Amino acid sequence: MDYGGGYSTTSYGAQGGAGGGGFMSGSQGGSQPSKGTISRDTLRPCTIKQVLDATQPHPDADFKIDDIEVQQLTFVGQIRNISTQTTNITYKLDDGTGTVEVKQWIDSEASTMDLGGGGGGGMGGGGGSKANAGLVENEWARVWGRLKAFNNRRHVGAHVIRPVTDKMEITYHLLEATYVHLYFTRGPLEPAGGKATGAGANGQVDGQYGGGESDMGMGGGAREMPNVGPNARRVYQCLKESPQNNEGLNVQHISASLRMPLTEVMKAGDELLTQSLIFTTVDDNTWAILEF
Repeated sequence: MDYGGGYSTTSYGAQGGAGGGGFMSGSQGGSQPSKGTISRDTLRPCTIKQVLDATQPHPDADFKIDDIEVQQLTFVGQIRNISTQTTNITYKLDDGTGTVEVKQWIDSEASTMDLGGGGGGGMGGGGGSKANAGLVENEWARVWGRLKAFNNRRHVGAHVIRPVTDKMEITYHLLEATYVHLYFTRGPLEPAGGKATGAGANGQVDGQYGGGESDMGMGGGAREMPNVGPNARRVYQCLKESPQNNEGLNVQHISASLRMPLTEVMKAGDELLTQSLIFTTVDDNTWAILEF
């Protein structure tokens, strides 16, 4: 699976059919699915909080995370409780962001088969004792499954659940879930040396209000300027280059210096504050550069 921006599969097995979770290779025979179906059925790494916060327009609709439809998802969590019933085993998992119930249905026929030798490197399915070996309270587990709701309560129907044997997998998964969340909410990473978004046909950053744009790289070997709009870049440049004391500059001064309407300055300031590029000083309308 490739989300763009340099993200690719790894050895931890969280990447859909390539690692044994989600759809296995060759299991989707017949006609090729549509692009929308592929997107919807892609295995989505997430946190439990994202599972609990997922939206559903109506009871028959697919759940959405970051406004993207999801059916297959994977997450890790510490097992807080195990409840064994005749037809299923219910695990309560906690990853530090929330808790959710995971149900694994018991297949009496599958429980007699060895399902651990597939492409998932020892991952089993069904309800066999071998598949559930190592799934004990207070240990960590990885889940592949579907988000479901019944009587206004959410749970995950597990296709596969296996113990986490390498604790680095926990850190990896949280980083992967963060990356994918940022990809869908802020877009892919810019290629190294690429132009900032908002560049016009002539390669210059577009600006609506007088004056030219200057290079907004952080310089001096520091990291590059995050992806912000052209007005935010002009306000940042003004704060960076204008003479000032430790209190920074007031929005009225910035508006006059850039010949930019005050409302646009405030919008640009909000964008810079959100990105932690500036901070307020003596009041909410006086800003200074946050060096990084």
